[in-house]
Amino acid sequence: KQVDCLTALIGSDRDGIMIPIPQYPIYSALIALLGGKQVGYALDEDAGWAATRETLEASLDGARSKGVTVRALALINPGNPTGQVLSRPALEVIAVFCAEQGIVLLADEVYQRNVYAPDKTFVSAKQVACSTPACAPLELVSFHSCSKGLTGECGRRGGYMELHNICPAVRAQLAKLASTGLCSNVPGQIAVALLVRPPGAGGASAAPFTAQEAEIFAGLADRSRALVAGLNGIDGVRCNTAE
Repeated sequence: KQVDCLTALIGSDRDGIMIPIPQYPIYSALIALLGGKQVGYALDEDAGWAATRETLEASLDGARSKGVTVRALALINPGNPTGQVLSRPALEVIAVFCAEQGIVLLADEVYQRNVYAPDKTFVSAKQVACSTPACAPLELVSFHSCSKGLTGECGRRGGYMELHNICPAVRAQLAKLASTGLCSNVPGQIAVALLVRPPGAGGASAAPFTAQEAEIFAGLADRSRALVAGLNGIDGVRCNTAE
């Protein structure tokens, strides 16, 4: 859970977390709740809502000049609320930056199934971390959930985080933090099980499961296109295609 990671990362009011601007407001809210410092890094709308190395360095330098120690950087891909699907080179910029600066990368990837643009493919932060030599020292935490994305069942609370290159002592403390909260309810646990292990080909439920997923996906894609078209039809409003 993001809150467990942020709790472990924020130890004082001088600890900062870099978050994208625009951002999903749970991050700024949790950082404020835990007494940390929000360090924004701007996304470039004209570059497909990517972050440049120059922008990341400027945000980091600005925070350090104020006595803030940046502990982690939150990445949301596919983007929320911006709707972009980051390319591998764009992801590499962020991952290499974090590796070089000793910053933990928090990869929020809960919308990875919601890729509507035919020329776009979701690439995970872990794929980049494991195949880029400069990312060898990168500490990475990846998040996925059944409460968002394609399933989009906000009443079905469940998800998981994967720790990559995180030392065993820190893993143990995160396990303690996670165990202090109540587990997901049974429907949420079932939804997570289906998320990570959908019905196999040839099984009795495989065909209806695949058909229902395809129907949900098509409906979400149609709504996304309709919303973008509606916004672009308003004088003075410009909206990028939701990828």
